Amino acid sequence: MVKKQHTLLSLVCIWSALLTGCIFKPDFERPAVLNDAPFTDVTPTQDTLANLSWWEIFKDPLLQDLIRRSLVANRDLKIAIARIDEARGLLGVARPDQFPRLDITGNATRVDGSDLALIPTDATNDFGIYARLGFEVDVWGRYASATESQRAQLLSTEYSMRSVTLSLVAQVATAYLQLQNVDRQIEISQRTLKNRHDATVLNEQRFKGGYAGLLDVNQAQIQEEEARAALVAQNRALRLVENALCVLLGEVPHPIKRGPSTIDPLAIGELPVGIPAMLLERRPDVKSAEESARAAVMRIGVARAQQYPAFSITGFLGLNSIEHNDLFNSDARTWNIGAGMLGPLVDLGKSWSRVDVAEAQATQALQSYEQSVLVAVRDVEDAVVGVRTFKEENKVRTAQVKAGRSASFLSRRRYVDGVTSYLEVLDTERSLFNAELAQSSTQERYLASIVQLYKALGGGWQPEAVGR
Repeated sequence: MVKKQHTLLSLVCIWSALLTGCIFKPDFERPAVLNDAPFTDVTPTQDTLANLSWWEIFKDPLLQDLIRRSLVANRDLKIAIARIDEARGLLGVARPDQFPRLDITGNATRVDGSDLALIPTDATNDFGIYARLGFEVDVWGRYASATESQRAQLLSTEYSMRSVTLSLVAQVATAYLQLQNVDRQIEISQRTLKNRHDATVLNEQRFKGGYAGLLDVNQAQIQEEEARAALVAQNRALRLVENALCVLLGEVPHPIKRGPSTIDPLAIGELPVGIPAMLLERRPDVKSAEESARAAVMRIGVARAQQYPAFSITGFLGLNSIEHNDLFNSDARTWNIGAGMLGPLVDLGKSWSRVDVAEAQATQALQSYEQSVLVAVRDVEDAVVGVRTFKEENKVRTAQVKAGRSASFLSRRRYVDGVTSYLEVLDTERSLFNAELAQSSTQERYLASIVQLYKALGGGWQPEAVGR
């Protein structure tokens, strides 16, 4: 009686294994990297900039149009989308291995033996059509693990595509802000060049009248050429940024239509960032790394299952006859069913090494995930520092420009009145020019840091929200 119970229990266990196919299918747990601690020097909030329409800060329809165009034609984004299709196809290749396969075969042959053979035979025909069944029972969870691995890889590629999209939007916005910065600097250089040319003409007239020396004329000419050289460099930078932006748009280089910056950086208020734990669900690159780690862990189950025998069921049902007229006769029916087993017996440790490889690859993927989380937190911290410090620097630069303009005006008046030398004018003019260029660059970097903060928090572009 006890023996029968043990036999019954064994049969139940085997049948359960046949049904579940999960003996070696591993479980995946997301590594714990973050706690509930907030970002450094930032007040924790329930909301995050990633949930806000950051592009509404810029209120620039031309920028919004450029972003839409890039999302349609950018080649890197199209490659990412194609990778999703590839991963979806590979999942379609892996998943059917869990289920029986039914094939159809057919033959029509005529054989005529040699009359000089030891046993001469007459010509014979053979006609047949068969439905063949093949099924490998997933006892060890090999195909279940492979399917789960490929499904995770599909999710990883989908998150990668979102990451490419987010990066693309940020790159387009940053390049657009750079163009506006170069436009401002060109305007500053053109205005400075005109003023310095007027100063050169004035000093030449004063030199001819005996009121100034040749040194003043030469110094004025040097400053004029300095402004002209800066203008040449800025026009070069303008073309390079336009070319880079055109590549992001998926277009050949051409001039980019844009509007003047109408943003008052000093009027932008506090930007919520939430807490680091939000990044685990918001950052697409982190989610992609998590799914890649899941896929690698599942491949351990595939490798372990390959250490053990594979059990298969095969069979066929068909019709066979020597005459084609009798092929569909009930007497032509034929069938076969059988079971088989195939597994490693002596493979000199190959199957164990395969497991070692899978485990090492899983360790790498898990470490890559943890690294991606740390990098995500660092990106936010860096962006927060950038937003705060560039905002403060922009205030300082704005005050510096205001003081420089006043100093430039007063020094010119003092020079015309003969109170001071032209060296004072040169010094104040040079300081003003550098201050205006620096203030423009700081403004651009401050606005770009807002875009980088949005990207670091994992925000997504939502074109349907624009204009609401």
